[in-house]
Amino acid sequence: MKTLLITGANRGIGLEFVRQYAADGWRILACCRKPATADTLNRLASQHPDQITVHALDVTDHQQIAQLANALSGQSIDLLINNAGVYPPARGDTFGRTDYAAWQHALEVNTMAPLKITEAFIRQIARSELKTIVTITSKMGSIADNRGGGSYIYRSSKAGVNIVMKSLSIDLSPQKITAVVLHPGWVKTDMGGLGALITAEQSVTGMRRVIGNLTLQDSGKFYAFDGQEVPW
Repeated sequence: MKTLLITGANRGIGLEFVRQYAADGWRILACCRKPATADTLNRLASQHPDQITVHALDVTDHQQIAQLANALSGQSIDLLINNAGVYPPARGDTFGRTDYAAWQHALEVNTMAPLKITEAFIRQIARSELKTIVTITSKMGSIADNRGGGSYIYRSSKAGVNIVMKSLSIDLSPQKITAVVLHPGWVKTDMGGLGALITAEQSVTGMRRVIGNLTLQDSGKFYAFDGQEVPW
């Protein structure tokens, strides 16, 4: 049985990843900040008691990351999905009105946490069969694709994690670990809003197809949920 560790598993895209991988028979280490209030995730775990375990994890808490990695030291992790992310309030993310505290938090969650989590769980990943790391990013982190300006906080945090994962793909290549970033599309979630173009089910189905076809030669690349490579 293959094993997935995913952050931000309590809602939206993260929850849908858990649902779909569980249906395919994977073991899932589902992480979120407040498991006690993650009602839908807990119900899903109760339906798959031999597959899904729910773990408390604030991705900005480095001590908690280390403690979880130690508690799961005996596991092999085939797929790590860095899914947890934040989108700052629009009023604090425009020129002249930048919320610098929100920017710092966004960098901690969106940019720094995926590297810290990878560092903490690298042994479990390296000894697995699939050896795959996926970080959920956004086209808004693409410099080449930026035609609208604004969104300084969100764009920079996603551009930052893109380059972090690119460097990671090079550093981990001797261990034959594949690391990519994925754009999920504009998804109808709490973050994406009701006006978004696709459902979480459509997004995750597409991303899982991309993940399933990855090879070591794809490491360091930036793909959209539909399999198209995204310009950096």
